Amino acid sequence: MRGKTFQERYGPWALVTGASSGIGAEFVLQLAVKGFNVALAARRGHLMETVSQEAERRYGIATKCAVVDLSEESGVDVLDQQLCDLDIGLVVSNAGTGHPGHFLEQDHRDQLERFRLNALSHFNIAYTFGKRFARRGGGGLILGGAMGAAHGIPFAATDAGSKALVQSLGESLHLELKRKQIQVMTLVVPPTNTAIITRFGLDPADMPMKPMSVEQCVSEALRHFKQGRSVSLPGAVNRFLSSIIPTKLMRIMMSKMIEQTLAKNAKRAGHAAH
Repeated sequence: MRGKTFQERYGPWALVTGASSGIGAEFVLQLAVKGFNVALAARRGHLMETVSQEAERRYGIATKCAVVDLSEESGVDVLDQQLCDLDIGLVVSNAGTGHPGHFLEQDHRDQLERFRLNALSHFNIAYTFGKRFARRGGGGLILGGAMGAAHGIPFAATDAGSKALVQSLGESLHLELKRKQIQVMTLVVPPTNTAIITRFGLDPADMPMKPMSVEQCVSEALRHFKQGRSVSLPGAVNRFLSSIIPTKLMRIMMSKMIEQTLAKNAKRAGHAAH
């Protein structure tokens, strides 16, 4: 592998899930810059097509779009079948969502759907595409985690628990699959300027840690992946705070911030109803 470029080692095709917007869309563009052809997978086909057309127009690469719902148990099998003709050497398993709330008050079917998307889809992708990488003699896998998830996030327990599974899986496979020339890294996504900030009801101006840009998040993640790291936490400030703030204190801080946000959203909804 020595002497090969990043694209030569992991190309010719990369796959990005959750590719219709945010971090996933940025991965598509930054991989296209490096010469990868990119397969995109997402539920929102029209947005995904816009991203793929931009990548083709700006960088002259080929793309293929797969409309698939990875929250369904058969989602990864469907994805594998749609992309069976492509020599994929790098997978960015980025699909995921979040919905904060009181654990016992949320709809359990909705919780299970999010758990399948946020955890089991990554688990199934690691197995299915890991098999493909082993057959081709190597490959790369980036799994999307979340900052704080490994230690628990009150009022986001379902989402934190699912992402904690992903981080444990990624760190386990990083060492296990290295002997098969498969590089595995978990991207611990910090607060980033994407739609999920709005979905959480957070105001970036009031957040103690200002969201970083998707461009910085993805560029640092790819740099860390090329360095062979098992985990990437983009942002020097994020890494510093993560190293000095006790996990119990961080959990309390997150709990207060999300609970206050939920209360504000409930109050606004009550006013709107009247």
